[in-house]
Amino acid sequence: MEYQKNKNKEEPELIMSVPFSISSADTDMFARIRMGSLANLLIQAATKSADHLNVGYDSIRQQKLFWVLSRLTIEIYKPMSWYESCVVETWPKDIQKILYIRDFIVRDEKGEEVAKATSGWLGIDIDTKRPRAIDSSGTPLFTRLKDRNALDISPEKLFPVKDGDVSEIKTSYYDIDLNGHVTARRYIDWMMDTFEVEFHQNNYPKIVSINYLNEIWPGEIIQITRNIAGEKTYIFEGINKIRNTIAFRGKIGF
Repeated sequence: MEYQKNKNKEEPELIMSVPFSISSADTDMFARIRMGSLANLLIQAATKSADHLNVGYDSIRQQKLFWVLSRLTIEIYKPMSWYESCVVETWPKDIQKILYIRDFIVRDEKGEEVAKATSGWLGIDIDTKRPRAIDSSGTPLFTRLKDRNALDISPEKLFPVKDGDVSEIKTSYYDIDLNGHVTARRYIDWMMDTFEVEFHQNNYPKIVSINYLNEIWPGEIIQITRNIAGEKTYIFEGINKIRNTIAFRGKIGF
């Protein structure tokens, strides 16, 4: 499905609206969009926007760089369901230290806002694997919309989780993306999988935050700790048992 540029005259070349349809593969057993699937829609919209702005995968590869999603915070106002359509509006917003900030608004078929999100991305040097600035040919496209906010917050920085319920998973073939490591949506699926079916039946997330800290490779074992941080708010930390590194931190509020 082709993207459509936003008709907003403010900055039409920077704001993009990407249409999606919710399929059965995107939903849980109650026909509501899975959190991992919602995150994936945002990532796909970001990819299309970056390509359109000539800072996508192929473009920055020429600078020996690649994009990595570092932080993501999503507020959800209404769950979308199977057969529904939506439009994800996205734009590059600002640069905060080494993070490239990108925002999102998700609207349903009626044009109502069903979710908003903000994210932080890193440009990673292919050789050193360290963050490096991206050359956008002197065009301030990364900061021109710094006052246009989907959410009036930065992507949330999360902190260590010391105690709580512990579970383990071993990464498998379909966890892995074309870069050879675990795809971003699966981290969110893993956090959601720590709850029982009955809990999911009666609860749906209102906010999800995740910090991606270290890559996870095929066959690695991840220990996930889940604790309670407040009423119906849970915090998570995933430890890579093979390499003894912190893979991710997350938070889900219901």
